[in-house]
Amino acid sequence: MVSLVGVLALFLPLSGCGSAPDRPAGRTEPSAKELVDLSSRVLSYTATFRPDAPYTPPDGEQREQLARAVGRLLTGDARTAEHLLAPIGLKVTRLTDTPSGRRYDEIAATGDGDSAHWGRLYLNADSRVRWSAQVPHPVSDRGTERLGLRLLEDNTGGALVLAGAHRRAGRTDAADVAHREDSAFHAIVVELQKRGVPGVQLHGFAEEQGEDDEDDRYDAVLSTGAVQSAPAEVVALADRFEAEGLRVCRGWSARCRLEGRTNVQGKAAQRQHVTFVHLELAPGARGTGRDADRAADGLAGLLTAWAQD
Repeated sequence: MVSLVGVLALFLPLSGCGSAPDRPAGRTEPSAKELVDLSSRVLSYTATFRPDAPYTPPDGEQREQLARAVGRLLTGDARTAEHLLAPIGLKVTRLTDTPSGRRYDEIAATGDGDSAHWGRLYLNADSRVRWSAQVPHPVSDRGTERLGLRLLEDNTGGALVLAGAHRRAGRTDAADVAHREDSAFHAIVVELQKRGVPGVQLHGFAEEQGEDDEDDRYDAVLSTGAVQSAPAEVVALADRFEAEGLRVCRGWSARCRLEGRTNVQGKAAQRQHVTFVHLELAPGARGTGRDADRAADGLAGLLTAWAQD
């Protein structure tokens, strides 16, 4: 007669094999949950940005803590992420967007201290993150925050990395996060890159240009940052822009200004062997309007390709 211990020994491994492969051990949800209008929440935050505002970047230990928390959140361990973020003035909140019903995980400051100016991260909570839209100069590059938000809301599998201050805030370009490695923005982007997540970084031309300005001939300057070549999906993005009627300077095959070769997130992507797209847009191609619709539609094709990889 088979002993009860023997039966249990046979049964327990079988029950373990039946657990769902997409629900790893340690997967948890954020403690805080809110119903919000995501667009209003993000744009109300960026509306407070001023060039004369104070800004103090996180120190090295705080950046490391943030990066670890982002990594835990990406693996579905929100509770550990919460514990890592609390000591540095940040928290995780599960947001449900009331207009769409879509869910997002937000990393944001808990108060009005230094961390309120470090920026925010929004992750699609209902699918694996497969791409990021990066906004290093919200308000300063007017409309880029609206475009980044639109990409997150209209496409699946995304993350929105949003800087938390005007690029001229603080002292000596301290808040120009596209050219600084000592920022929460950079720490988040690099953590995504370490996990193979490609990204498109959104910038804008100056509002006023002279008649002889080279950029005046283009609606978009598209490049891959430090890399001087372009994968097929980025070439396809340029083709879509042109099919939509946008004039494009292709940084990998032409001499363009504003190619982002000194961009520190682009250099990090090169080291991580991850695709990085640096996109400069004319005023009409960001925010609202026909050209902005064309830019968003063209980018949707790129994000769809990344989401399917």
